[in-house]
Amino acid sequence: MARYAVVLDACVLVPVTLADTLLRLAELGLYRPLWSKRILAEATKATVEVHPNIPREVLEQRFREIERAFEDACVRGWHPLEHGLTLPDPDDRHVVAAALAGGADAIVTRNLRDYPRGALADLTIEVTHPDDFLLDQLDLAPKAVLDAIEQQAANTRQPSLTPRDVIARLARCGVPTFADKIGRMI
Repeated sequence: MARYAVVLDACVLVPVTLADTLLRLAELGLYRPLWSKRILAEATKATVEVHPNIPREVLEQRFREIERAFEDACVRGWHPLEHGLTLPDPDDRHVVAAALAGGADAIVTRNLRDYPRGALADLTIEVTHPDDFLLDQLDLAPKAVLDAIEQQAANTRQPSLTPRDVIARLARCGVPTFADKIGRMI
């Protein structure tokens, strides 16, 4: 089991292609994903808002499948930690509390401004953008990451995708540097 534990913020679980890539890397054991029920609820709500044309039940099923695939990822006991944290947006404290309760090494989020270094200076949790996180994974395990992208393309239906299609979608999901680097490797 991977020892490097990462809380995936709701914002990185909403874009399907990005979430799929992140979770495939976790399945390979490159890191251990963590989240709370609240993070998954936020991700579900945001996904429903982004995709109003897809029935809510289908989107909720997606997150139930994610939970089943990573049964040990859900952090509990974070509630008491939340109140002792100070962040610019109090609604983000639960993410840091989940990271603390889960023993996470990092939080992967696109909302870096919501987790300023000064507010987290006394904690041993790194806050990183998914672009940087994926670049780190690529540096640490290039073959595994390449294989994951190829497998993601092979498993995607309606529409079927090539690895280059997956990479183009990842670039649109906000990880352009990773997409560029892995695109040069395929």
